[in-house]
Amino acid sequence: MKKVPFSEDEMQVLGTFLGPTEAFFAPPKKLNTPCTVEENLRAALKGEDYLWMPNLTDICNVQSRINPDHIARAEIQDLGPKQPDEEKGGPDLFGVKWQYVPVAMGSMEVPGEPHLLDDANEWEEKVVWPDIDSFDWEGMAKLNAPFKNETRLIGCTFQNGLFERLISFMGFEEAIVALIDEEQQDAVKALMDRLADMYIHFISKYREAINVREVLFHDDWGSQRAPFFSLDTCVEMIVPAMRKIADYCHENDMVFQLHSCGKNELLVPAMIEAGVDLWWGQVMNDKDTLYEQFGDKIMLGMDVPPLPMDADKELIDRTAKEFVAKYTKYPAMACAFMAPEGLMEAIYRESRIALCGTV
Repeated sequence: MKKVPFSEDEMQVLGTFLGPTEAFFAPPKKLNTPCTVEENLRAALKGEDYLWMPNLTDICNVQSRINPDHIARAEIQDLGPKQPDEEKGGPDLFGVKWQYVPVAMGSMEVPGEPHLLDDANEWEEKVVWPDIDSFDWEGMAKLNAPFKNETRLIGCTFQNGLFERLISFMGFEEAIVALIDEEQQDAVKALMDRLADMYIHFISKYREAINVREVLFHDDWGSQRAPFFSLDTCVEMIVPAMRKIADYCHENDMVFQLHSCGKNELLVPAMIEAGVDLWWGQVMNDKDTLYEQFGDKIMLGMDVPPLPMDADKELIDRTAKEFVAKYTKYPAMACAFMAPEGLMEAIYRESRIALCGTV
């Protein structure tokens, strides 16, 4: 991409991007950028010249009500009506029952329900696979058709990834044991490979319906203090199936993003081996060290320092300048759940100047 010098005309607000009816982030402002936010993000991910620091809101992930997981997990994010609380929870893709917990604003498996599997070797006889082709893809495509014309990266989300799905089948303790039990490991690998095929099929249907160009794959791998398993276990048991999904995405010009909660810094080499393009880890991870070690191999979401919501322009501009100066050695994504008005625009301006100079 040609490096275009920054002009103050770019700060003109042309409107807002399209967003789901109910979402974690309000639709961001659409600035007068010299290329689309998707083009800029893709260039950064490929290690090519890019024009400004990407922002978390450069990606819009659809969590369609066509997937029972999103209904069960109470996280529908599409262009349909908001999901009322009384409709949240219920069976997921595999019939596992979930219960919505309002105070947590999310769902958990219904306590006391028997697990689908007592042993991973039972999966071929006990797991009933969803008929994804029978879902109302025509209706889904019609409902979400406006996303096809968006100039930011449109993706789809899968909330129950490979390890999380194993937990839903077996319970946490048994799932952890199955990863290291020699009598169950082959079965776990076969199950995860079959799950990968299902996710790939699902992704292909999303591509046909609304032309998604990114996948956000949820698979929590750690607690607040440490990973649930070792790097070697992750590489042996989880990476091959995840790599299969990532390879499909890359073969079809799609970005593969991993959402993985926990202090998972020791598992970043596994993420890289799995083909993950982007990981926004939580703040308990030593992301500055990770950035120096792996910033040329995986894009990391770097957290913008928290500011008071009434921060003045001087503080906002100084914070943006310091943040950009710190994270332009390698491409990184600016991430902020809560930010005062003008902060992300300031990061845009400062990164444009740092990367391309001014007119």
